[in-house]
Amino acid sequence: MTTLNNLIDDVQLDLAGFTYRQDRATYLVSAATSSDLVLNVATTDNIAKGIIEIDNEMMWVDSYDRQANTVTIAPFGRGYNGTTPTAHATNAKVVITPTFPRQVVKRAINDTISSVYPKVFATSSSAVSFLASRTTYAVPADAVQILSMAWQSVGPTKEWLPIRQWRWDPIAYSGAFPTGKTVSIYDNVLPGRTINIIYSHMPVPLSDNSDDFETVSGLPSSMRDVIIYGAAWRLSSYLDPARNSITTPASDELDTKRPYGTGTTVTRNLQTLYLQRLEEESLKQKLQFPTRVHYSR
Repeated sequence: MTTLNNLIDDVQLDLAGFTYRQDRATYLVSAATSSDLVLNVATTDNIAKGIIEIDNEMMWVDSYDRQANTVTIAPFGRGYNGTTPTAHATNAKVVITPTFPRQVVKRAINDTISSVYPKVFATSSSAVSFLASRTTYAVPADAVQILSMAWQSVGPTKEWLPIRQWRWDPIAYSGAFPTGKTVSIYDNVLPGRTINIIYSHMPVPLSDNSDDFETVSGLPSSMRDVIIYGAAWRLSSYLDPARNSITTPASDELDTKRPYGTGTTVTRNLQTLYLQRLEEESLKQKLQFPTRVHYSR
């Protein structure tokens, strides 16, 4: 199972390898509530005024005490940059001036999940019981297209027979069908039998760190690396702009080994990997869900 937390870790790991640096970090020596402004950390050696990150929350450090190893957060500092103030456990990692904050990586992951459509679509299923007196049935509101329909035959064979005569209506009358989407079935289906409807829909962004990628997004598990490449590509474009203001002699020395513009090369490589894998997944999906001929009235 791949969770949102796993995806964030993988994107950060890939980007850390490209940037030749590791974020400085320490850890909490005592738990902190969602409103605490004084944090007890293992060491303040690398801490200065500015941003720190604990779990998915960013904070703004106002001051620090080297002797007591405490960090004081500014009154506006909890939930900084639109993150959510939360409680943090003892030994939680404290990242100092993170290169790519987890909240930012999460946003890039969800942007990538949304952008793969319609090249690659998510799939779900819905089951209805066929009634002799009814032709039209509601389809979930997130449905975009019907991919296939089948009903289970009577007897020990357990065979699912394809339905070939149906009509898809994505703008049905909402007064009769609240979802606003219906399918009308004209095949000779036995009353009381279950009809399984496979449909496509837009991928769903992930919310909680524990969200399972395949279950929540609706995308196949093979899309995992595509999302990682896409998110890393989006974030790597900020590697060079982040160095614009560095004008010290030490940075000039570093630039002779890693000149400005290196990030652009990384971005292009990641974009190529992303687009190549996206095309492969699109072809795979077309083979899995070929265009099916059906008849409608």
